Amino acid sequence: MTVDRRVVALGIARLADSFGNALLIVALPLYVASGGVGGRTLGFSVAVLSGVVLAAFGVFDALVQPAAGRLSDRLGRRRAFVLAGLVVLVGTDLAFLAADSYLGLFAARAVQGLGVGCTVTASVALINEYSTPEDRGVNFGVFNALRLVGFGVGPLVAGVLVDGGPYALLGHTVGGFALSFDVAAAAAAVGFVVVLALVRDPASTSAAASTDVAFAVTDGAGGLDPVFALGVATLVLALGIAFFAAIEPAVNARLGQGAAAFGAQFAAFVATFVCTQPLAGRLSDRHGRKRFVVAGLLVTAPTLLLQGVVTTPWGLGALRALQGVGAAMAFGPALALAGDYASGGTDAATLSVLTTAFGLGAGVGPVVAGPLSATGFAVPFAVAAGLSVLAALVVHTQVPDDGVAG
Repeated sequence: MTVDRRVVALGIARLADSFGNALLIVALPLYVASGGVGGRTLGFSVAVLSGVVLAAFGVFDALVQPAAGRLSDRLGRRRAFVLAGLVVLVGTDLAFLAADSYLGLFAARAVQGLGVGCTVTASVALINEYSTPEDRGVNFGVFNALRLVGFGVGPLVAGVLVDGGPYALLGHTVGGFALSFDVAAAAAAVGFVVVLALVRDPASTSAAASTDVAFAVTDGAGGLDPVFALGVATLVLALGIAFFAAIEPAVNARLGQGAAAFGAQFAAFVATFVCTQPLAGRLSDRHGRKRFVVAGLLVTAPTLLLQGVVTTPWGLGALRALQGVGAAMAFGPALALAGDYASGGTDAATLSVLTTAFGLGAGVGPVVAGPLSATGFAVPFAVAAGLSVLAALVVHTQVPDDGVAG
């Protein structure tokens, strides 16, 4: 299996920004709780303020993606969007220590979301343009696998850096939080250098980029637009992935386990997703993308449902691993199938439907998980499982069979 080095370069850039984001998800709440910032709290608790700061990233990331996608389509300069987004990441990572108020942290995190939104849409558009119908699935599989590696490693590095500080470096004392933010910035800088050296815009992009793009929820014949339907499936996948972290205390209390066991269960999902994604992409290239999306959602549903009733840590870890397989079967092929629908220089705008949906699902999942779990531990798992079945039905009935790869 040969993968275009430009795809690998873009995957490394996504690994870098997802690593930094995941690192900050752990480090920022601890930084706030440590008294690292001051200023008015407006009557809110530190926990609420930390949640708002973290949520700013996802909200602004999702808001900018459709506009950034259309703009990069029209300008035909996707590489510039990726590089600009990585520059923003470097600057905002370094800005966290300079922020002396909650508003300053919120602003830095919001700007960071805008930067990542520009990077994501341009990156997936480039991968789509580098790909052919015969290798689009595997290219997206490799790209997503690398991204998940960064997302999985980031929290582990954050915990080590924060707990191990302060550090004596080159005659200076550096705190654990400062080093965490510096490492996140360095990772984004590495991604910038890799993209600068190895990635170029395809010659065909500029010629097609002037096409005006308009998307509809429906297909004009009483059904859903296929790309929108795939976006619905992507949102459901992201929601099922993201809500788990928000109910960690309830999970640990129910199973009588500690943070280490929970971390292993979280890592089990990441590991199987990373290992399965390239293979699922390759097989979907050969046997059809739609069937993989539907099958992945149907595999995910029972694994989620059973997570709500399992009574052992090992059982939950096994179910999380199976969920990773199902998610990998669906996510990469869904992106590739949406890419098959992109034409006339609309790659970024078309694919932004799915990347925005994933961001929204990742943001909504933690928000709804708490209230749902308050009504019963199994409730959020059952809701996510039911939505997965419905999403499979939506894709099966609303997305035409793909004749490109199957």
